Amino acid sequence: MLKKSLVATAVAAAALVPLSQAQAADYVVDTEGQHAFVQFKISHLGMSYILGSFEEFSGEFTYDENDLDASTVEMEVQVDSLNSNHAERDRHILSEDFLNASEYPTATFTSTGFESEGDNEGTLTGELTLHGETQELEMPVTLIGEGDDPWGNYRAGFEGSTMITLSDYGIDMSDFPEAMHELELYVVFEGIRQ
Repeated sequence: MLKKSLVATAVAAAALVPLSQAQAADYVVDTEGQHAFVQFKISHLGMSYILGSFEEFSGEFTYDENDLDASTVEMEVQVDSLNSNHAERDRHILSEDFLNASEYPTATFTSTGFESEGDNEGTLTGELTLHGETQELEMPVTLIGEGDDPWGNYRAGFEGSTMITLSDYGIDMSDFPEAMHELELYVVFEGIRQ
């Protein structure tokens, strides 16, 4: 009887292992350790570039290498945390002329799908809401790495970039050269598994 009970317990335990492995793990983006960045690059009159970042944001994602289709990402960015290393320019970008941060204080991204392309790469599809407008975008992403850290956590890190047409989000760039009508968005983040 005891032997039968032990066998039943072992079978039940073994049956639970694949189920737990099949569930995508939840991660919180590590902004406290400054291991995540939301940055942008835009042409300046077709002669140079303006580089900048958003300093305040939060996010979470789910990821399981055995079930990549279940991967999801959600991010929220505080628009007025923009920093292009030039205070006067930052005020202008945040004004009604461009981002209108007082009326639209946050930008959000919610993924709607992921397609693996092998070799730790894939395409993330989702909805970006910026300047009160929501558009679907695709972002090629790469798994940088994953594993245990020295403090007893498990981490995974990704990077991705995509081009955004500003007029799609109601930002009028018609007074500027065509080279300034698009912006490159670059995101890199490391998450701590919960």
